[in-house]
Amino acid sequence: MKILVATQKPFAAAAVNGIKEILETAGHEVAMLEKYAAQEDLVAAVADADAMIVRSDKVTPEVIAAAPKLKIVVRAGAGFDNVDLAAASARGIVVMNTPGQNSNAVAELAIAMMIFMARTQFTPATGSEVSGKRLGVQAYGNVGRLVGQKARALGMEISALDPFLTDEQIIAGGADPVHSVEELYACSDYLSIHIPALPATIKSIGYDLITRMPKGATLVNTARKEVIDEEGLMRALGERPDLKYITDVMPDNYAALQEKFGLRVFATPKKMGAQTAEANINAGLAAARQIVDYFATGNTRFQVNR
Repeated sequence: MKILVATQKPFAAAAVNGIKEILETAGHEVAMLEKYAAQEDLVAAVADADAMIVRSDKVTPEVIAAAPKLKIVVRAGAGFDNVDLAAASARGIVVMNTPGQNSNAVAELAIAMMIFMARTQFTPATGSEVSGKRLGVQAYGNVGRLVGQKARALGMEISALDPFLTDEQIIAGGADPVHSVEELYACSDYLSIHIPALPATIKSIGYDLITRMPKGATLVNTARKEVIDEEGLMRALGERPDLKYITDVMPDNYAALQEKFGLRVFATPKKMGAQTAEANINAGLAAARQIVDYFATGNTRFQVNR
């Protein structure tokens, strides 16, 4: 089988070497498409691919239509909203992610962001400590639990909301369960977002939720830009000069937010959650192993378009 590794933002060299070794040892051919300039390059490259590994690359209906032999796409990472699941399912193409491989990297970044904002972006101004504050975690999965674990080590109290977990499971994970998103925002000095961008969650976090947060609270987004109602965020920050927002996914209105609110807002210039050498390698190798296993045994354990 021909496996296309299509990464506009390339894997680390160690990851590329490991991916090639795993796939070639299993008898597959590997084609690399790195740092490509335009989406048309991906459309052309996928024409004879049986499988594809991507990172944040856009697997659109056009890409899928151009790949008559394509059987599986693996997104090296947890999020998969860059892959058109409906178009893939219509063709019978399996789409997988690699859950857990980037989790620690994202969790460490979330904690670093909290401290960065608590210390007024490391300017000489007097900051505050996170110890003794309450952290709310919106979605208590792989990343959320790690954020909670690391925050507890810093002396924070943890609340969590996850509709897919029981109270007992959340308590076992070291957090106090809450039962509504309104309750979570109202009790959180820091709120760490880990929900996916789905029709039900897009623009779900806006003025009403943000203004429920306690005085001096900070909203931390290492999830997706789309879950934030940016107009509502702007309005909330304007009415509540005590609130802060930091994100790993730059808002469309970031220039206006910075101009109006200065050190109360910050966005990384490019999504950095999984940008560690360890996560880069882990996710790439996991993607390669999943493809090998799929062709060898039909294993679809991490399929996201069932």
